Amino acid sequence: MSKAISPGPDRPLTVLGIESSCDDTAAAIVRDLPGQMPQILSSVVAGQAELHAAFGGVVPEIAARAHAEKLDFAVEQALIDAGCTLSDLDAIAVTAGPGLIGGVLSGVMCAKGLAAATGLPIIGVNHLAGHALTPRLTDGLEFPYLMLLVSGGHCQFLRVEGPLSFRRLGGTIDDAPGEAFDKAARLLGLGQPGGPAIEAEALQGDATRFAFPRPLLDRPGCDLSFSGLKTALMRARDQHVDGGVITSQDRADLAAGFQAAVADVLVEKSRRALAESGEINGFAVAGGVAANALLRSGLEALCQSTGIRFLAPPLALCTDNAAMIAWAGMERFRFGETDDMALSARPRWPLDTSQPAMLGHGKKGAKA
Repeated sequence: MSKAISPGPDRPLTVLGIESSCDDTAAAIVRDLPGQMPQILSSVVAGQAELHAAFGGVVPEIAARAHAEKLDFAVEQALIDAGCTLSDLDAIAVTAGPGLIGGVLSGVMCAKGLAAATGLPIIGVNHLAGHALTPRLTDGLEFPYLMLLVSGGHCQFLRVEGPLSFRRLGGTIDDAPGEAFDKAARLLGLGQPGGPAIEAEALQGDATRFAFPRPLLDRPGCDLSFSGLKTALMRARDQHVDGGVITSQDRADLAAGFQAAVADVLVEKSRRALAESGEINGFAVAGGVAANALLRSGLEALCQSTGIRFLAPPLALCTDNAAMIAWAGMERFRFGETDDMALSARPRWPLDTSQPAMLGHGKKGAKA
């Protein structure tokens, strides 16, 4: 990390963002003009779902190779869509972790190559900071605020106090919710990704039929656990399998009950996090699981009952994207920080360095 001459709050900035921490290859251009809301000039995301479909999850080696093949094209398309050239940029921001190391390394090397060719400053961004700062990109939310980051590889409550200041109030001690949804979908013979598959199946189900546990609600604090809930689903399923076949109604009821349990835990833990977060300007949610309608409605109701402003970015900015990386890099840049060619890819990178890192390693990257 190196100190740069801060561009200050009144200088227009245009930043290229690059994201490759898991299975989405993304590039975006974001422009920030004084006195105006930031503009996402372009956002390109190339998914890899078809490459990993036969394996029931993301294969790191396949993901890394796909990133290496697609990054140049994603950057080129982002520049074309934005009507920009490299000479119009002020900096290059890139996800430097946490995530699958092969993918992160691909993005970092791409950014270094561009920086070497253009002389532009390079800014390494924590992927989690990208999610955590998204409400400032989309809604101009002022610090401090509470963020629930809930995705395939991560689940944390963060008090966001500044572009470089995050205090973790709690997080998952095992599976992240998105990872739990993926495992639940496989147990029920549904497709991937598991979150949307479970949500669609649950529409036809009775969420009250099966008495699934609500893990850790009997203990104080904001930490979460979803591994035992997945085991409870497996046992309930096995009790209703006849000759290796489960009825469509049993599957729908199991999906609905599992989804309700996850949502109930997240809403109750959010209530506790709000009580512990002190004075804040809002409560935001981001990450792929934030697209779940039942969870969103529960969090909205919670915020209405407590008088806290609730924000959920557009779905395209909840999942992995490079616009959030460009914006987080811009926030660092305005703070006077850049990196150099010594920037390294990091599989683990906790936002709150004052606390021990969360244990475990999720399917979609190292927990932080």
